[in-house]
Amino acid sequence: MQAESASSLDEVLAKVRRHRMHLSRLMNAHDATRLVLGLLYLSRKAHAEPGTGVPTWSWLMGQPAERGSGIRAAVRKCLSHWLPPTDEQGAVADTRSLMPVPPSGSEGHLHALVQAIGSIQRVGPLLDQCLRDLSADQAEGSHYFTPDDMARLMVGAAVPRDRHRVLDPVCGSGGLLVESHRYVRESVGLDPTMSLQGKEQHAYTSQVARMNFAVRGITAQVFPPGDSLAEPEPEPHDIILANLPFNQRDWAPEDKTEQGARRSPSPVPVDPRWLEEPPSRGSANSAWIQHIAHALAPAGRAVFLMADSVANSRQPVTRRLRERLLRDDLVECVIALPPRVFGHTKAPACLWVLNKDKSARPGWGVRDRRQQVLFVNARRAFEPVQNSRARRLGDKNTASILATLAAWRGLSENGAAASPYNDAVGWSRSCSTKEIADRESILMPTSYAVEPPGPERDTRSRVEQLKLELTDQFEQMRALELQLLDALEEI
Repeated sequence: MQAESASSLDEVLAKVRRHRMHLSRLMNAHDATRLVLGLLYLSRKAHAEPGTGVPTWSWLMGQPAERGSGIRAAVRKCLSHWLPPTDEQGAVADTRSLMPVPPSGSEGHLHALVQAIGSIQRVGPLLDQCLRDLSADQAEGSHYFTPDDMARLMVGAAVPRDRHRVLDPVCGSGGLLVESHRYVRESVGLDPTMSLQGKEQHAYTSQVARMNFAVRGITAQVFPPGDSLAEPEPEPHDIILANLPFNQRDWAPEDKTEQGARRSPSPVPVDPRWLEEPPSRGSANSAWIQHIAHALAPAGRAVFLMADSVANSRQPVTRRLRERLLRDDLVECVIALPPRVFGHTKAPACLWVLNKDKSARPGWGVRDRRQQVLFVNARRAFEPVQNSRARRLGDKNTASILATLAAWRGLSENGAAASPYNDAVGWSRSCSTKEIADRESILMPTSYAVEPPGPERDTRSRVEQLKLELTDQFEQMRALELQLLDALEEI
């Protein structure tokens, strides 16, 4: 087959987006984008032998563009037959109830979408565009997908290898697992034999993840929809990647257990994830960190996004969590990310890297970094998004962060010598865990990789201090609110 020209692909991308926007005027934008994803899935999976009576993609492409419900009924018939269920047995939810129904008046746009999708050979760019659109449609509800550059940073920091067991406990559309597959495929030059597993709480997003993997030809296991925090992971993982929900409230399944325990003398089983101290019920941040740490294999690594407050809060529960992580030498690197690089929130965030074995070894690096932590201050490492007030990391900044981390580890590729590492003022600093412990176990990169003195830095430092004080006040309010609710229950 002849290679597809960039101009023809761009034309199809523009046409699909235009008809999707028309559909979004007849139904909500989120459902319109999922419907396009469903059609894209059918174009690659709805194939059967002639004469079987099964609705196929070629049959759908042959449907006339006439008025009436013909094309809409054909699309629904194809989707209900071919779409993947939300679990392996299809027992959790009826597939047809998860996919939006094409509304009346959408016939022309549906026919045009089917023809446009059927005209292209390369599905990757169209699939990526659909997922970006779906993420933008969901951003206001804080249920977005990880941006491409952030996914490359997270996977590059984790350094997955072939045969690794990789988990994303909040997988969304599966983007971090897809990027892990791409990263390893480019490293080994063959189709990876790694184990990819994802968990997602929302049924329709779980189905999107299944479609994403299937269209790309990636073998991955997406568990039935459910809350990953409900119980510990049943098996260890070499790599855990997660774009976690920030400051998730009222998360704890222990709430019900504890209430039942007051009425029953039966002992409550101790959760192995938090043997020393249970996490706060008012925020799931520390629960997620302990859940991930508990699920790591003996040489496992985890990379996840976390709100700034966990790195610098002086609240006793959060501080003790940091102390335990440092005592166990789990923290490898913390990266302060630029503000406003996520569409769903303006809250500043850090990227955490946990590592259960920081000794020198193949695949990790030649430098022994036990009892040390790397801090990278990438607060100003961003570029503007064209025709928008948004920001993004961008390829250059992503590469700079990964190069710093690789040099600190002593990691090299293709047999080349590892680059030397030196602290850079305002950018990166390597610290001992003892020094960090002496500073209240603060893990905020801006406290260590400090910018040179100047009026602008002084202003930012004062703003950071005020934000820290305000965050502490909010956490105290949440703790008092929970104590008050507990007291009212006992009256």
